[in-house]
Amino acid sequence: MSNKVYYKTEEEIEILRESCQLVGKTLAEVAKIIKPGVTTLELDKIAEEFIRDNGAVPGFKGYGGFPNTLCASPNDAVVHGIPNCKPLENGDIISLDCGVLKNGFYGDSAYTFKIGEVSEEIDKLLEVTKESLTFAIQNAIVGKRLGDIGYAVQHHAESNGYGVVRELIGHGLGRNLHEAPEVPNYGRRGKGMILKEGLVIAIEPMINLGVRNVEQLDDGWTIVTADRKPSAHFEHDVVVRKGKAEVLSTFEYIEEVLKNKN
Repeated sequence: MSNKVYYKTEEEIEILRESCQLVGKTLAEVAKIIKPGVTTLELDKIAEEFIRDNGAVPGFKGYGGFPNTLCASPNDAVVHGIPNCKPLENGDIISLDCGVLKNGFYGDSAYTFKIGEVSEEIDKLLEVTKESLTFAIQNAIVGKRLGDIGYAVQHHAESNGYGVVRELIGHGLGRNLHEAPEVPNYGRRGKGMILKEGLVIAIEPMINLGVRNVEQLDDGWTIVTADRKPSAHFEHDVVVRKGKAEVLSTFEYIEEVLKNKN
């Protein structure tokens, strides 16, 4: 990743918005069939077909050698899980991270799904992780600093007793999937790069039920929690603006599907 920060024009932001919205729509297609007994490979196939049908290409497939369209990370897998033939079970959670490339710009978003009925403990982990993303976005405004975003995530997650992953972080987004700056989920208020209008970043809290430490599996991709307790992951693409950040990605399509399934 280059250290050069690229601020986006309004025209570029509109193209980015289309890519980011397509990710939300793709995850909503997957949400329609996600349930106990379904495999992550089945979800992956639906995602790839939907992305291609909408004039885009999967942003992750082949990226750094990754073999699939979705990163599918169940339970203690934090991120970068490879889709497989193992059926999802009632009580599982699964983080689905998806990227698309359309008209030269990337979209990148993640959502952690509940499979069937989950425990209250897991429910709260998901809720707090999502809240930490909301608090982070509230700090993605002109004049704040990167440390303010990281602090917002860290403070909310740790005050609820959770571990905040440090080895994996958010990032700038645009013509490249990973651009400067790096956007950690921890930090100190008032520290780090000052935020300016037109910066587009992917903010993605990865929050563990237990310790913050992680390990990589032998497949060379999957990151799991060191204590093998569950982890949650939510990600939005955001434009730094004056007064209030602009969210380019969306969970609306996903949550509409989930609401209608219940």
